[in-house]
Amino acid sequence: MQQIEISNFTIDVIRKSIKNIHLSVYPPTGRVRIAAPLNTDDDTVRLFAISKLSWIKRHQRNFANQERQSPRIFETRESHYFQGRRYLLRVTEHDAPAKVLLKTKTYIDLFVRPDTSIAQRQSILNEWYRSELKKLIQPIIEKWQTIMQVQVNAWQVKQMKTKWGTCNIEKKRIWLNLELAKKPIHCLEYIIVHEMVHLLERHHNDRFLHYINTYLPNWKQLKTELNTLPVSHADWEY
Repeated sequence: MQQIEISNFTIDVIRKSIKNIHLSVYPPTGRVRIAAPLNTDDDTVRLFAISKLSWIKRHQRNFANQERQSPRIFETRESHYFQGRRYLLRVTEHDAPAKVLLKTKTYIDLFVRPDTSIAQRQSILNEWYRSELKKLIQPIIEKWQTIMQVQVNAWQVKQMKTKWGTCNIEKKRIWLNLELAKKPIHCLEYIIVHEMVHLLERHHNDRFLHYINTYLPNWKQLKTELNTLPVSHADWEY
């Protein structure tokens, strides 16, 4: 990977077997990456980046203004999000297997054994998030498979640091970010549709935009909402 300096910030440049130059600005810090075709010279990459400076800076400002949670220590009355709603964590120590319950509009109840570490509490809560998110994904995929006439062969949830979702087009496999469990369901649906559109068009080109505008006309509003919701504290890298 190569790096270039433009307007007082660093851009990571990778060269891939692709046809067009692609620019990405990644949350939460606004790091910039350009993916360029293998035979693209440095001057062409630099001129492309300069032409996109206002777009880059706008996205970086948006990420800078996005609310971020401080590091979580998983104690009682700490704020946690689920399906776009803010809850207070209520930790109860008991001499039994750990569990998570959501029975009110105020609290997420975390039951753990005495002396359970912060890392273990986080792992327990994450597994609950994973389980709840998986309950939502399959019905959404089935709905859009019928609408879009595409087939998703497999999907999985994992923690990702720079993307809400990815799609392996050849294997027709979708990966979704565990953090989506904390976001509104309509934002989850937007990401699923976005990744499924890649089964019709690999690149973010005019054809891709035609499909997503057709299937989800309000996708821009959903994207804005998703990227302005509070994000978890993390040292995001790619």
